[in-house]
Amino acid sequence: MKITSVEAIPLALPFTHDGPPTGFGGTEWTTLGVLIVKVETDEGITGYGEAFGYNAIPATKAAIETLVAPQVIGRDPTRISGLMDELALKLHIFGRYGITMFALSGLDIALWDIAGKAAGLPLHRLLGGAGRDRIEAYASLFKYDDAEVVARLSKAAVAAGYRYVKLHETTAAPVAAARRAVGQDVAIMLDVNCAWSPKEAARMAEILAPESLHWLEEPLWPPENCEALADLRMDSGTPIASGENACTAWQFAQMFDAGAVDYAQPSVTKVGGVTEFRKVMALAETANVTLAPHSPYFGPGFLASLHLIAASRDVECIERFHVTLEASLFGEAIEPVAAHIAVPQGPGLGLDPDPEVIAKCRVGGE
Repeated sequence: MKITSVEAIPLALPFTHDGPPTGFGGTEWTTLGVLIVKVETDEGITGYGEAFGYNAIPATKAAIETLVAPQVIGRDPTRISGLMDELALKLHIFGRYGITMFALSGLDIALWDIAGKAAGLPLHRLLGGAGRDRIEAYASLFKYDDAEVVARLSKAAVAAGYRYVKLHETTAAPVAAARRAVGQDVAIMLDVNCAWSPKEAARMAEILAPESLHWLEEPLWPPENCEALADLRMDSGTPIASGENACTAWQFAQMFDAGAVDYAQPSVTKVGGVTEFRKVMALAETANVTLAPHSPYFGPGFLASLHLIAASRDVECIERFHVTLEASLFGEAIEPVAAHIAVPQGPGLGLDPDPEVIAKCRVGGE
């Protein structure tokens, strides 16, 4: 089997959410940006991956088209580990982390989809088998900077069946409001997206202590300051989560060696795909660190996350943006039912993206 084409397909999925306009990365989100990686072979098997994503889509798409695709046409897609190692070495001069790794992640996921389809097995079977057929989800809210809105949306998420709610706030008032709204039995996580210095983080952790956070996520700038993160973890007594911005198992190893985190958050669309994610899983297990994958996306990367979590014993739940999709690549299959999402059972990732949704939501046409 040989790879005959690699295509990067940018999509803008319409969505609604019961809150004011908001977004991440310095822009207001009116759609959800998804970058699909489509890999075709000479045996008629097509694999789908997803590369991060959102505001970074134009840069990641360019990396796939100019750096990755020319290297893999004519290559054997089933030789995943060797091919990914070769590409990482060849392309490291363009950046070992970030956009280059996002592009490689999308390819890797697509190759695993092909491998599963060729074997006639779902991805979780290739990873050793699933311990469960449904994954509990947590509601991941946007950032609103409004205590009343955060309280209302947190309460609505709990009414929909969620036992875990993640906030993206940088002040104490919205967090306290959410806690009052949902009570003490609901786990509240707080992601501040690397907003604070070590001193600011220490002060905020003390202020937030009464809210009994399930975890405090990415509290420090810069996020690779593992020593300061470890100090915060020890001094505050608050469980720390980090890793969505880490690429490769090497960065996670540094985090674990420093004793910086209770929860490791690899993102399959950023870290190097399924191949590198598995290495992080093994490192986390030996370091006694719990996995909490970063997965606020709605393409093949979300499916890959479901399979990886299903094949792991210790992951509590999967992240799911608390929005309503107006166009879904996988229909009802990725919609939470009683805050749980079914693990796909078909070959490979289990589901292919809906071609009608791709045609409708594609950015820039053919």
